[in-house]
Amino acid sequence: MSSITQGNAALPGRASVVVIGGGIMGCSTLYHLAKFGVSDAVLLERNRLTSGTTWHSAAQVRALRSSRNLTELIRYSISLYGDLEKETGQSTGWICKGSLSVAASEDRLTHVRRQMSLARAFSVRAEAITPQQAQEMWPLMNTKDILGAVFSPDDGRVSPSDLCAALVKGARTRGARVFEKAGITGIMTQGGRVVGIETPQGQIRCDAVVLCTGLWSRENAAMAGIDLPVWPCEHFYLLTEGISGVDGNLPTLSDHDSHLYIRDDSGGLLVGCFEPMGKAIAPGAVGHDFEFQLLDEDWDHFEPMMRNAMHRLPILKEAGVRMLLNGPESFTPDGAFILGESAETRGLHIGCGMNSVGVATGGGAGMALARSILDGKMPMALNEVDPARFPSCFTSIGALCERVPEVLGKHYEIGYPGSQMKTARQLRKPPLFSKWRQEGAHFGQVYGWERPLYFNREAEPVLSFGRPDWFEQVGREVEAAHHKSAIFDQSTFGKIRIAGTDAEAVLNRICSSNMARSPGAVIYTAMLNHEGGFESDLTALRLSEEEYLLYVGTASIRKDLTWLRRHISDSDRVTVEDVTEEWVVLGLMGPRSLETAAACGLSGLEGLAYFRHMRTELDGMEIIAARISYVGESGWELTCRPRDAVPVYRKLRDNGAVPAGAYAQTSMRIEKRFLSYGHDLDQDINPFQCGLGFLIGWDVDFIGRPALEALRERVPERALVTILLHDPEAWALGNEPVWCDGRIVGLTTSAAYGYRMGRNLALGYIDTGIAECLDGAVVQVEIAGEMRDGTVSLKPVFDPDGVRMRQHQR
Repeated sequence: MSSITQGNAALPGRASVVVIGGGIMGCSTLYHLAKFGVSDAVLLERNRLTSGTTWHSAAQVRALRSSRNLTELIRYSISLYGDLEKETGQSTGWICKGSLSVAASEDRLTHVRRQMSLARAFSVRAEAITPQQAQEMWPLMNTKDILGAVFSPDDGRVSPSDLCAALVKGARTRGARVFEKAGITGIMTQGGRVVGIETPQGQIRCDAVVLCTGLWSRENAAMAGIDLPVWPCEHFYLLTEGISGVDGNLPTLSDHDSHLYIRDDSGGLLVGCFEPMGKAIAPGAVGHDFEFQLLDEDWDHFEPMMRNAMHRLPILKEAGVRMLLNGPESFTPDGAFILGESAETRGLHIGCGMNSVGVATGGGAGMALARSILDGKMPMALNEVDPARFPSCFTSIGALCERVPEVLGKHYEIGYPGSQMKTARQLRKPPLFSKWRQEGAHFGQVYGWERPLYFNREAEPVLSFGRPDWFEQVGREVEAAHHKSAIFDQSTFGKIRIAGTDAEAVLNRICSSNMARSPGAVIYTAMLNHEGGFESDLTALRLSEEEYLLYVGTASIRKDLTWLRRHISDSDRVTVEDVTEEWVVLGLMGPRSLETAAACGLSGLEGLAYFRHMRTELDGMEIIAARISYVGESGWELTCRPRDAVPVYRKLRDNGAVPAGAYAQTSMRIEKRFLSYGHDLDQDINPFQCGLGFLIGWDVDFIGRPALEALRERVPERALVTILLHDPEAWALGNEPVWCDGRIVGLTTSAAYGYRMGRNLALGYIDTGIAECLDGAVVQVEIAGEMRDGTVSLKPVFDPDGVRMRQHQR
């Protein structure tokens, strides 16, 4: 085998996998590749190991995250960091003293108690404690304004440099090689797949490249033609001199009302912050030679946080300051890191944009990335960090520099329902955006799109965990859809055109239902993975013998296009196009929708059966009308060209229909038990568990069928249920533990107030050993540490006329 030289060491001419970047993500990925049997993997670091961001990380490791699987990644990290020293003989500096979250406001107390409840659901230890108990753990703390706290005993911290040294040692003992002062100049691709990398000394051919280059990930991804939405912000923490009373190790103190985290450090204190609005770093400020450097101190920016810190720990007023550390860290537009294979280039795997959780997540994330490289899929559903989740509008420097400072500040913000980002807005506006503004819409941003949440907004909503500010407005919209007719803008849904001689055969291979329906059919179906889990649920309109139009979730379009294209062979005679912006979709819903349509001059709708569509016209404008509903009321989805959106809407509005937003749609779909991908469905859920077995076409051979055949006669381990809460002031949000007979038996997935039922309700999954006999039984939903009774239903709780509407996507 040929090789190229790097200093006194020779870079190989060939490796199975090349990992680029020697921070926590690169070292962890290399370690796990070697552990899983890839003995010829190599890591290239342009400078030295841990340079850039890892070396100056505060290295907190807190287990709880927003989902079970993200939490599992950190729980894996905690286990790994504790065991590495035994395996390698190299200390990681792991200290397990727990974390203490204090609350100085009622809403913060609700927030931390909701986190405590979620931790219990994910088997993470957490307990509510009194202010007095909190002060016993942190005697230096001023607790006069503290209302309560939550203690998590298994959290800890680690030495990032020692951790990377242990990971590298473990990798090297298994044959992996590490090269410092070894940068890359290019990533080679052929036919949409990685084939190697280029260095100043020559090429290394490989099957996979892993980008773990932190601050420089955007620049390196561009070598493969990939735009990564990552950008650095300044991140500050203060180091004090020795302080009397700081003896030994203490739990990490989280005072998020003050935007602070505080821990002991070498006899003094480390005081860090995630201030409400961070500072983006100017382009070019962090050059290739930025190794173990720091950014300039900024005491003016840090001063408000320092005042907060002196309030919480008065002893800081007398403490000497060693330094104010200002180090760059990378952030993404939504605050979640990027992990997985690129949607555009096979074999290019990404682990970056860690949003200040790199050390905490690194062990588990490196494991998941290594498994993805070897198995061709993630070991668990991780849609929150999928590289395909961002639209191209978020890759511009302008949008990133505007958004990431807010993302940094969101780290410690109270997680109110309905909270929306304020920066980098109006990046994508649907054709009816101006009309919605005239109707007083309050918008939410989804996949860059501005989407109406509700209408007739009088002022910016005051957010809370109780009855929402928009309760009455949404109620009026539901009332219109339930008794009259309402218009739902569904234009942001992704739309994919599949056309060609083999269109039917290809979709029968990729989709779970039999797609051999006559033109005019509407087919609700799914794309499943080889384990039978949902990659997507979608609606297909068969336009002709050789053409289908697929409607997919708003945020799923890139992911679904990638899945389709990767399962279509060169010999298949089909074309696949993203036509999202070529069509507008308006949902006309309600018992008087047919009356509205007739008054507008839309003819033929009265004879259209469920799951059928037809072409019609309105004043000469082409419309595809599909007899389907996502809200449990009679209705049609009307698809037209963007140029016709305003006149079509005006016609509907002038003839009695009123606009309704996403919140009304969510309430109604939960009552009808229509599911939403990303909430109620993901890659780990199969059709038997969620009651969508009717999507399986046993007469076709589709991806995932063998797995479903093996499950066909088994009782699912968990089953979908609806829970109607008894207390009208019990406001579930989703992600709450469900208890029965004194133990946790499930978790809610979606929740809303059901206006047609007059009750708060939630969807969720319950262990089948319980669910089989729970129809009509009473369970408890834990909301912010309090048990709220609810009645279980194994069927939809609302059905207007006994006719089963079709389950829909999004």
